[in-house]
Amino acid sequence: MFKLILSWRYLRTRYIALASIISVTLGVATLIVVNSVMAGFSLEMHRRLHGILSDLIFESVSLGGLPDPQWHKSEIAEVLGDDLAGITATVQVPAMLSFQVRGQWITRQVNLIGIDQATYANVGDFSQYLLHPENRRQLSFLLHENGYDPRLPAAGWEQRRLRVEYERAFEEQMRQVEASRRAAAGEPSPTEDVAASIPPSDPYGIVPADPYGGSTGHSLTGQQFDESKEQFTGVILGLMIASVRHRDSDGEVRDYFLCRPGDDVNLTFPTSPPAGRAPSAQSAKFTVVDLYESKMSEYDSTFAFVPIEELQRLRGMIDPESGVTSVTSLLIRLKPGADLNLARDKLMQRFPADQYSYRIQTWKDMQGPLLAAVQMETTILNILLFLIIAVAGFGILATFFMIVVEKTRDIGVLKALGAPSGGVMSIFLSYGFSLGTVGSGVGMVLGLLFVAYINEIAAGLEWVTGREVFDPTVYYFQEIPAEIQPVMVVAVAVGATLIAVLASVLPALRAARLHPVEALRYE
Repeated sequence: MFKLILSWRYLRTRYIALASIISVTLGVATLIVVNSVMAGFSLEMHRRLHGILSDLIFESVSLGGLPDPQWHKSEIAEVLGDDLAGITATVQVPAMLSFQVRGQWITRQVNLIGIDQATYANVGDFSQYLLHPENRRQLSFLLHENGYDPRLPAAGWEQRRLRVEYERAFEEQMRQVEASRRAAAGEPSPTEDVAASIPPSDPYGIVPADPYGGSTGHSLTGQQFDESKEQFTGVILGLMIASVRHRDSDGEVRDYFLCRPGDDVNLTFPTSPPAGRAPSAQSAKFTVVDLYESKMSEYDSTFAFVPIEELQRLRGMIDPESGVTSVTSLLIRLKPGADLNLARDKLMQRFPADQYSYRIQTWKDMQGPLLAAVQMETTILNILLFLIIAVAGFGILATFFMIVVEKTRDIGVLKALGAPSGGVMSIFLSYGFSLGTVGSGVGMVLGLLFVAYINEIAAGLEWVTGREVFDPTVYYFQEIPAEIQPVMVVAVAVGATLIAVLASVLPALRAARLHPVEALRYE
């Protein structure tokens, strides 16, 4: 009992113990906050990457692609068996997208992906990232009337009709101006329209024009194509392709759209020629039918989706004799709990690299460098922050040595009264355990409270400092993600307590080894 009484007395009356407790508290709280925020970023990144990518990617490394996808699907289904949940074919090619903004051409390098609208949603979470609610329920490449997003007050057929009406009014005005000029100059009337050569100032931001002469539009009436009533083949663009995110003078972050659903764009991409022939460039006109926002800038700034059948036709990936199509990749979704690595190895064994020019990867394999970098950053931060607790441990060590020196005569009295060496040693070990437990407990509570109100704290710091702590224009998150992991919290608290106990071992050993006579004679 005397051991507990002395430990409690030292903990309550020694102000230097408070400094040790604060050091442990700050170290534990910092570790919990940093690990929770890093876990939140990592979890959000994993969720979005896995939602965008399927479990397994089965792709051809050749430009010609993978012939007869139906045969490959049946072989894959036979290899994977009951673990297979869904499979779809895609065509992916690099492309150049171009459109006009206020009379100037804007170009974007994109990754053009041809998808099957009936099966693509079965292998990933693609649909939930689309702006229009109807497309989130059932993917379609048809333009909707309106209702896309509050950021797009005019979009869809409403935007298309307004744009066509403006263009026609502008062309008619240019014709009248040109006719008046020629009449005043005594020149004959022109035989062709020259208004298209004069770039107007478009209040809607886009002036569609097709410099390539290509068209994938189809008239519903069999007569002249009417853009106010008909559309070209649909394309879904990543949000960052079609917009610019900017912070206004009032501090609000807004997206300014260069093009929107209802506008037309041009896409230029390589063809898939027969063996022995070089690929050529193919251009076509498409109508933007929706925008794709996954909040992963790598994808929102490069992905463009079109119907796979149209892309196969334009690239020449349909055999004219047999009608057999080719694709560049197959995306595979497995049932929950299935072993991704085992499934990948089975497919690699069925399609060996020495016989097939295929690349078979899991989604983690494709994002290996990024995931490894995040994991390494988390590990290094943990090591550096754990040194804070180690510094507190050295403080406890120095404090205890001072107490042993100061209380040498008291220790001699205890031993002279019959206290065993183990009992004297346990006094200091109990003292160290008490410091570690109190510091870890308070640090754990502070850390969890900080994580729970981290966005409110960030807003308060922004108000005090006048500088933004978390910039959504960089991270594309509206708030700081945080994920509390109970195992991590317990491990940090136990580790901090263990360091405090270990720091008290050497002073405790010195106190236990003191001779009673020498301790009583100590000055």
